[in-house]
Amino acid sequence: MAKKTSKKTKASELFTIGYEKAKPDAVLGELKRAKVKLLVDTRAVAASRRPGFSKRQLAAALDEEGIAYLHLQKLGTPAEGHEAARSGDLKTLWKIYGKHLKTKGAIEEMDELIELVKGGARACLLCYERDVGHCHRSKIAEIVTERTGAHVTDLVPPLFE
Repeated sequence: MAKKTSKKTKASELFTIGYEKAKPDAVLGELKRAKVKLLVDTRAVAASRRPGFSKRQLAAALDEEGIAYLHLQKLGTPAEGHEAARSGDLKTLWKIYGKHLKTKGAIEEMDELIELVKGGARACLLCYERDVGHCHRSKIAEIVTERTGAHVTDLVPPLFE
């Protein structure tokens, strides 16, 4: 009887990071340490009152470090989800975000992200919240893991003083 051999494939890696209470250099440092090659911005609005974290500034800083930038806006949390998160109502946030993920735009962008991860992109999901458990990027990471088997690592940049 012939012995079946299976080709072992290395699981993809996916990272997440939140920039709350961190400086841009600290976030870039964490991305470089993890050897991230693609930062996927999952904010609905890629603007920030925090210097260095608005779309153009962030993309330029990443480019200088050899890290690509991709904004998947449709994976961002809708405004009512932000309100629930701000008030600490995670149950409502997850309900709103779960419904949002069924929209055509979110499905298309999730499929795009899945293909990137399947293709071996060393990607990191970015959002504001420091605690991944309070951020929609945790739900994105769960779906990516379910569909690709990717291993997820949550990066935590040092706090600014």
